[in-house]
Amino acid sequence: MAENGKSATEKVPAVANPLSEQPSEIASNINYHAQFSPHFSPFKFEPEQAFFATAESVRDRLVKQWNETFVHYHKVDPKQTYYLSMEYLQGRALTNAIGNLDIQNAYAEALNKLGHELEEIAEQEKDAALGNGGLGRLASCFLDSMATLNLPAWGYGLRYKYGLFKQLITKQGQEEIAEDWLEKFSPWEVVRHDIVFPVRFFGSVEINPDGSRKWVGGEVVQALAYDVPIPGYKTKNTISLRLWEAKARAEDFNLFQFNDGQYESAAQLHSRAQQICAVLYPGDATEDGKLLRLKQQFFLCSASLQDIILRFKERRSGKGSWKWSEFPSKVAVQLNDTHPTLAIPELMRLLMDDEGLGWDEAWDVTTRTIAYTNHTVLPEALEKWSQPVMWKLLPRHMEIIEEIDKRFLAMINATRPDLEHKLPTMRVLDHNPQKPVVRMANLCVVSAHTVNGVAQLHSDILKAELFADYVSIWPTKFQNKTNGITPRRWLRFCSPELSNIITKWLKTDQWVTNLDLLSGLREFADNADFQDEWASAKMANKQRLAQYILRVTGESIDPNSLFDIQVKRIHEYKRQLLNILGAIYRYKKLKVSNRTDRSWQFVCLMEFCVQAFHFQPEMSPEQRKNTTSRTIMIGGKAFATYTNAKRIVKLVNDVGAVVNNDPEVNSYLKVN
Repeated sequence: MAENGKSATEKVPAVANPLSEQPSEIASNINYHAQFSPHFSPFKFEPEQAFFATAESVRDRLVKQWNETFVHYHKVDPKQTYYLSMEYLQGRALTNAIGNLDIQNAYAEALNKLGHELEEIAEQEKDAALGNGGLGRLASCFLDSMATLNLPAWGYGLRYKYGLFKQLITKQGQEEIAEDWLEKFSPWEVVRHDIVFPVRFFGSVEINPDGSRKWVGGEVVQALAYDVPIPGYKTKNTISLRLWEAKARAEDFNLFQFNDGQYESAAQLHSRAQQICAVLYPGDATEDGKLLRLKQQFFLCSASLQDIILRFKERRSGKGSWKWSEFPSKVAVQLNDTHPTLAIPELMRLLMDDEGLGWDEAWDVTTRTIAYTNHTVLPEALEKWSQPVMWKLLPRHMEIIEEIDKRFLAMINATRPDLEHKLPTMRVLDHNPQKPVVRMANLCVVSAHTVNGVAQLHSDILKAELFADYVSIWPTKFQNKTNGITPRRWLRFCSPELSNIITKWLKTDQWVTNLDLLSGLREFADNADFQDEWASAKMANKQRLAQYILRVTGESIDPNSLFDIQVKRIHEYKRQLLNILGAIYRYKKLKVSNRTDRSWQFVCLMEFCVQAFHFQPEMSPEQRKNTTSRTIMIGGKAFATYTNAKRIVKLVNDVGAVVNNDPEVNSYLKVN
């Protein structure tokens, strides 16, 4: 491929055509980036080099739309949404970008001219290691949908260098190594060297003669912005995901200590700054781990709010007098779960200490600006932070939280004496002498103008149980916003065969932005031609997946078998354990009663299943012939310190090792 690629590039002139939609000119633009935006040795145009050059060619077009979008919203000055999330599970960007720009066919043809296939080049991209599970994928789907709907919106997150972890499966189970998505570089991000904000930790609070307060001392790191373009589908609207990186300044490097041989001490602040954005969800079993997690959360909130306030003030400049009471009419801040809760006291601090507002005015602005998305109904899963740790890291914010708690108690005592006996669980601060904590979900509910769940059942439980007492105070505060997925990435681009069938039979591709139109397929449900085409597309996808699994794992699976797939974060409550017990049950039913070839542990596990779940005897040979072949696929990561989840991962792989190496059942069952 290298020689073919090289000879093909020699036939294509290296000419910049950043906005062209013609395949030959796109090929020239890709070749231009390969030669004049070099990141590798010259004369190489293998798949990896081709990916980076292709991504930079696509980025040319994105940057133009991006800049035009920014200028438009700066001029029109609409109310803008700012989405704060510790996670974004973005997925690969190349296929999504050229799909949303509606230039995938042109790029496929352009790459052919350069000796490559689009699918092969797209495979070179590493996933951005910015997320973990459904919370992060929801955030990314929201960005895609907001861009497609032409909404003025920004996402804010952290630029994790090593992500959560890269998963390795060994005989011992799951092992973790650092993600390497930034080992070379990301072609999609643009560093904004002019967007830098100071973020303070530790220190103390000074009281000025006029009674105002100022947070001083401690350590200060710098938040540097990296922007990633998020294009909408068939629209010029291209919004931003702004990721913060933590850095220390050159002047924070102690040259005297370094020259004296004290190398670690000389770069102490630089080292601590790098830790902030090193890993998503670092272990928090120790106090240092808790401090680092809290640093991450505050770093995201402080940098983002400073940026939001600066942009608000810039849009006000030259427009005469204005008031801070206008802020909520131009700014909406959405907290994705409780991780960004510190945005509440931080916005209060910035308004009071930096902008000079009084408590009442700052509280009015804050409560009309911030909204909260809840992701769990399990009380034990709601985030709580140790008060001593909070006082140590964020002394000014704990003062503000104390005041919020105090005023909430006073409000309940004055207006709802019937709830006084509920205050110990409703208040923000839990002063349990053994373990005093700040209840972050309570702080969100008390401070936000709107609280939403992510499914109707979930939202109903929030209102009826978890937050029922708050509902009696603020009945209109609670809403439902059912989780959705973007139909672009998850249907249009990932299954082009099926998408083309849908478009053909509906006689429109408008379903890509309006899934309600899919109901029009009902009238073809009994149409034999439609059924054949649908089955053909499904089989093509199953064959492609089977080829991928063979290439990656060496395991051969039957595309004609029923694919039983569960892919999500490994957790005790997410039913992967129930799923694998079901696989054991199927194996037990299929297996002729002969235990000499199985480990005693596996025999014991099957006997447990027989006793606990009253399994029926094994199938007869005739019954086995009539059973549907099934391939069970379970995927996901277990958190590095979550022992029981990691045991589930090991169990799944151990069961697979037994089942997949048993020729007696291989044609009926496989576990991957």
